[in-house]
Amino acid sequence: MAAALTAAYTGVRGANPLVGSVILDAAGSVLASGHHRGAGTPHAEVDAIARALAAGAELAGTTIIVTLEPCNHVGRTGPCTQAIIDAGISRVVYAVDDPHDRASGGAATLRAAGIEVRSGLMAEEARKLNNRWFDAVSRRRPFVTLHLAQTLDSRIAAEDGTSQWISCPESLADNHALRGRIDAILVGSRTVEIDNPRLTARNLDGTDAAHQPLRAVMGLSDVPAGAAVRGDGNFMHLRTREPGEALATLFDAGVRHLMVEGGSKVAGAFLQQGLVDELIVYLAPTLLGSGTPALSELGVGTLSDAQRWEWDDAGGGAAIRLGRDLRLHLEPAALEPATLPASDSATGGH
Repeated sequence: MAAALTAAYTGVRGANPLVGSVILDAAGSVLASGHHRGAGTPHAEVDAIARALAAGAELAGTTIIVTLEPCNHVGRTGPCTQAIIDAGISRVVYAVDDPHDRASGGAATLRAAGIEVRSGLMAEEARKLNNRWFDAVSRRRPFVTLHLAQTLDSRIAAEDGTSQWISCPESLADNHALRGRIDAILVGSRTVEIDNPRLTARNLDGTDAAHQPLRAVMGLSDVPAGAAVRGDGNFMHLRTREPGEALATLFDAGVRHLMVEGGSKVAGAFLQQGLVDELIVYLAPTLLGSGTPALSELGVGTLSDAQRWEWDDAGGGAAIRLGRDLRLHLEPAALEPATLPASDSATGGH
């Protein structure tokens, strides 16, 4: 299971949890490992099975170790339970149950097919791996990524308001790759007024990516009819200044992974209410000395009240050099384990 957890960290956080899997032969030797790479890609079990078969392994009588209960429903991909049954695997060991009503029930399906199933192995470690995802599921809200592109002195725009481009081309490309796998991207109405952003996901050549996130604007001010963010109509105006209300509306619209892009007041509001699950900072080796700060008020009056964050090694590492910039990846200090509902109609699983 430790190896499966290590494999899981190779994946990316978002609408789906990090999941890893390892297949063992009858002697306990590793035949293959796999991990989930994000929504719409093969699940960890299917990835491991495919790798084992590609290596010529015979899977009858083998054991598969998984960090999360194998899913039992058809979403963007087929059920992992059926893939395990079809492969002839004899034993399944997983860490924690899947909290989604639609995706759960995999253990029962596997047992009905005559497969030995064991759960609970390294459950605490597996819950910690996806602690914030479990919290989002329990509260029926999207998983929230906050993106900041800032200078060394934490400025997102110069004194005259100019901000394009603080980040280098490599950071911009990385951000657009992230946009290409999220469900929605959110900015405040003030950002629309100042920057008039498109908020589209674009390829390296500047063309639009195949998948485009919903473009959401949060705020009470009207969004001009000609604003670029309105684009082709894949747009939503959230007439509120309350992050929790915005998240509830987006969740009801089917959004499971939201990226917040600013501005500083919006970012500060989400952080102040503890609604950021993942923080990605593109840090440019630039100094402005004055200008727009990356964050506004967080309600912190003394050091003991400061928000604590931890380095997150998932998805390639906590700190990565991108051109001239440094990409920092962090997660909030650990929450108490979320209390999961008895059933949940949300889509997801892994």
